[in-house]
Amino acid sequence: MTAAPKLIRVLLADNHTLVRAGLRALLQNIEGIQVIAEAGDGREALGLIAEHQPDVVLMDIAMPEMNGLEAAAHVVKEFPQVRVIMLSMHANEEYVLQALRIGAMGYLLKDAGISELEVAIRAICQGETYLSPAVSKHVVANYLQRVSDESSSLTQLTSRQREILQLIAEGRSTKEIAELLYISVKTVETHRMQLMKRLDIHDVAGLVRYAIRMGLVISDS
Repeated sequence: MTAAPKLIRVLLADNHTLVRAGLRALLQNIEGIQVIAEAGDGREALGLIAEHQPDVVLMDIAMPEMNGLEAAAHVVKEFPQVRVIMLSMHANEEYVLQALRIGAMGYLLKDAGISELEVAIRAICQGETYLSPAVSKHVVANYLQRVSDESSSLTQLTSRQREILQLIAEGRSTKEIAELLYISVKTVETHRMQLMKRLDIHDVAGLVRYAIRMGLVISDS
């Protein structure tokens, strides 16, 4: 008599309650997969991952305070046994490449159906990489060609600098950033100056445009 397949425990991370509810409803119909927790942003997701130790995290890219790409980078580093699938509305090449660079094992578009969702989860649990078919083949080809190239300007920033860059791009004041990250206003100002110097960007508007281009935040336009 063969043993029953191991239950795949999934954590959902998306700042839209309705999206999480929809994903949960889909996953409830798949045998052997169980949603064990939900998070509304990247910081909350990291805390719940530490608490619940899921097998898979479905991580939205565009979340406030700490976006999904930054959170996924922490997951890969701190919880290497946890597999991450990035969720996005965009088949944007830069987003896909960033997701692959940081160690995410899947990239799934939010309009995926239940069968694709199941295939993606089971594939990464077997150590495979899964990309939505809508993500064009040239994205993968470009990644394979560039993977050994010099790191992008974004990956040369420290984790703290990327956090501050995202918060600046979200319109947070220096004081708000300091309170959120439990650091001094002077430290935030120092990080901002270092960001501008390293990226060769000389105003906050330029930092915002860079953050949008790199996928740290999503433009409303």
